[in-house]
Amino acid sequence: MAAPTLEKISVAMGVGSKREDKEYIKAAQDDMALISGQKPSLRSAKKSIAGFNVRRGQLVGLQVTLRSQRMWDFFDKLVNVSLPRMKDFRGISRQAMDGGGNISVGVTEHTIFAEIDPNKVDKIKPLGVVITTTAKDDNQGYALLKALGFPFKD
Repeated sequence: MAAPTLEKISVAMGVGSKREDKEYIKAAQDDMALISGQKPSLRSAKKSIAGFNVRRGQLVGLQVTLRSQRMWDFFDKLVNVSLPRMKDFRGISRQAMDGGGNISVGVTEHTIFAEIDPNKVDKIKPLGVVITTTAKDDNQGYALLKALGFPFKD
């Protein structure tokens, strides 16, 4: 029972200055639903930030939290298919771990996922993927992810 395991995977996509463009939001929702297998929820700003021209309540992104079988399917797809398709991919640095056994990975192009047809994409969208584990520290999290086949730089 003390062996760590994956708890959840969160996939997030910011919309940036395109928050008023309904077509862009719809395309981002469709792409994220294809990638994750689950409809994303819209996320709004919790407080105003003048430097980013964001007001409280404005749309700032999309997010999906994957658990159970969808989480394992997404993890398998991410590790074995998508990450190796990134340009100049040499592995994920161990510095991406947060101290609690979790890891955050930034994906600069959503077209690395096989479900997305690059010929039909009008704008490349970046994603953030956070893999949350039940590990107590980075060493346990690293050992778990390495055993599951996660591509770390060595």
